[in-house]
Amino acid sequence: MVIGITGGIGAGKSRILEILKEDYDARIIQADEVAKELEEPGRPGLTALVEAFGESILDSRGRLDKAAFACRIYKDRAALEMVNRIIHPMTWQAIKDRICQEQSAFTVVEAALFDEASREICEKLVFVDTSEENRIHRLMEGRGYSREKCLDIMKNQPGRDYFLKLSDAVLDNNGTVEDVRRQIAGMMEEWDT
Repeated sequence: MVIGITGGIGAGKSRILEILKEDYDARIIQADEVAKELEEPGRPGLTALVEAFGESILDSRGRLDKAAFACRIYKDRAALEMVNRIIHPMTWQAIKDRICQEQSAFTVVEAALFDEASREICEKLVFVDTSEENRIHRLMEGRGYSREKCLDIMKNQPGRDYFLKLSDAVLDNNGTVEDVRRQIAGMMEEWDT
């Protein structure tokens, strides 16, 4: 079985992944990590980004200047959408390839964005739901972000309704680890995993 885990930044998806790995021996694939690999020198993602945005996105060593590029795309909606059109299909194909090559009884794919095409890979999609204030608190505490930076990032992500419409299950991650562990156990039992 392959399930997808999604939710906005700061929702606590990492906590969910840890529980699934520890309690259910899930193999974890994180879309962000796969995308980063595709953006390494000589890889197709970086080649396509340079074709779209020019060599100014590279640092002195020919690597993607991630900090500068992130600032650029988060201030320019069209640029962000272009990056998504370039990187997302490559990332999903690479994830699909990994799942096929390394068969596992239970795989979890974590990604910030899913769409109906994700159904080709994931049998079930799970939304990690957390209040905006808890997300901001986690980001400020865990990553050292300012409140303004948190809000800026969050406004560029889909809203709660988008995730709810797409998901087969919702995990409320506002409480304790025990609370969410119970929810996961119920979900897994329901799906007979």
